[in-house]
Amino acid sequence: MQNHISTWYGDISENIIARMAQIKLLVCDVDGVFSDGRIYLGDQGEELKAFHTRDGLGVKALLSAGIDVAVITGRQSHIVQNRMSALGVRHIIQGEHDKARALQQLLSDTGIRAAHLAAIGDDLPDIPMLQSANLGVAVFDAHPSVQQAADYVTRQRGGFGAVRELADLILLSQGKLHQVQETST
Repeated sequence: MQNHISTWYGDISENIIARMAQIKLLVCDVDGVFSDGRIYLGDQGEELKAFHTRDGLGVKALLSAGIDVAVITGRQSHIVQNRMSALGVRHIIQGEHDKARALQQLLSDTGIRAAHLAAIGDDLPDIPMLQSANLGVAVFDAHPSVQQAADYVTRQRGGFGAVRELADLILLSQGKLHQVQETST
């Protein structure tokens, strides 16, 4: 029987908390993780996305605690570039459909080993990232196959605080949860 740690997000196994304590880099998909997965198109073809400020606060808290954050997404969007840059995310990889290859290049560029990597996703193209990471995470409303491939499934839906939940838990596991209160979006 596994022991569990009680958190704001429910009881989480000590094994998962121990893996979170090793994280130095969080890699995220965008659509369905930072957003709810819907793409809004205007009459002139303009694309809009909604991002939750709680997820932004989680990213800023991770960065202020010395935990790097990256995004790897199959789509290309100025909105993503602008939002992630505003949050301080330095590794923004867009238009990449081979996420496993992009992840390996990112690890090579940063010198971070997969043992210190967490990845969060919501759909089939994200599974290779999750499987390459020490901690693979699916958002609550991810495709069932992604949830099955994940080590942890968030209680929050994509675009509605899933990234923040993961950030809080990583910071909690590393004794740095106070970083959240000291950061603003």
